[in-house]
Amino acid sequence: MKAIWNGAVIAESQNTIILEGNHYFPPSAIRSEYFKPSDTHTVCGWKGTASYYDIEVEGATNRDAAWYYPAASETASNIQNYVAFWRGVTIEEG
Repeated sequence: MKAIWNGAVIAESQNTIILEGNHYFPPSAIRSEYFKPSDTHTVCGWKGTASYYDIEVEGATNRDAAWYYPAASETASNIQNYVAFWRGVTIEEG
C-alpha cells in the first residue's frame, strides 16, 4: 500500500493494519522527511491518545494529516506507533 499526498509517496508498506477503515502503516514505512510533529492530540475511548503529524511536500503543508498512538491501549496495542492518514492523503495499492 502507498500513502500519497501532493504527488509524493509519503509511506509505503506491504504490512499495513486495517482498522476502522483506515490503513495503519508501520513506523518504518513512513518517509520521515515529509513528517513534522504537530502539537495536536485527540483521545479515542478505546485506542487511547493520538498524536499527529503535519505533512510537508514541495513547500505545501497538510496540517494534522497523519496520526498515530504512541501509547495505545492494550486492546489497540497492535497499532501502537503505526501511522494512519486523512485530509486528502490517498491510499493506493502499489
